[in-house]
Amino acid sequence: MTSLLSAENISFAYAKLSTLVEVDFTLRPGALRALLGPNGSGKTTLLKILAGILSPTRGVVKYQDTDLKKMSRREIARRIALVPQELNLQFSFTVQQMVMLGRTPHSHALGGPSKQDREIVERVMDMTAIAAMRDRVITELSGGEQQRVVIAMALAQEPQILILDEPTVHLDINHQIEILDLTRKLNRERGLTVLATMHDLNLAALYFDDIVLLERGRIAAQGAPAAVLEPERIHAIFNAKVLVQPHPARAQLPQVIMLPTEHST
Repeated sequence: MTSLLSAENISFAYAKLSTLVEVDFTLRPGALRALLGPNGSGKTTLLKILAGILSPTRGVVKYQDTDLKKMSRREIARRIALVPQELNLQFSFTVQQMVMLGRTPHSHALGGPSKQDREIVERVMDMTAIAAMRDRVITELSGGEQQRVVIAMALAQEPQILILDEPTVHLDINHQIEILDLTRKLNRERGLTVLATMHDLNLAALYFDDIVLLERGRIAAQGAPAAVLEPERIHAIFNAKVLVQPHPARAQLPQVIMLPTEHST
């Protein structure tokens, strides 16, 4: 199957400090992939490079067969939507106004939203179950509700690829499940290609088809959750002792159990 988005031998450095080193990465149509790794391993940097926000120091990123450097920001935004880890929501926009901002890559310089824009905004608000709160101010919503609005804004771009940077960070357990259920539903029912960075190994194993594990800017392992999340590998990369066993409700998936250090009481 042809790759939808690919990174070929990319490296990146901040102020001469290497963050990514000779990374090859492929995202195929319909993929549901999680990107894992310790803090500082290069996860967010890789996402920004794949979304065209950063340019690699070396190597090339291609959307299908086109170098991202040859595409305008608007062209990229019509194909790839990035939901950042945190969005500064200081303005008193309503939910509907926020979602309409996602239509910016498709809008014309003059005139207001078109009929098509309004129809798409209505559709993605229904899809993300936020239509009932359309007139509420974004800053008054809970963290889980805000995350749904930001995802709806990204979907309004009509992307082929949705990239999420820590979509469950700072969320309560119920909201984590809601966001990941939504993400998987979009992938399964709409065919949306999804890439997300995750910290929680168990949620990554439970919701994503395959996992890429980063270590110090390099890909250490990739494949199905059971193949990647091995106790020896987790200990070596995260410096944490764990027990890995079959998930009690999904026996084909691994469940990672954290173990205390020897000096813990």
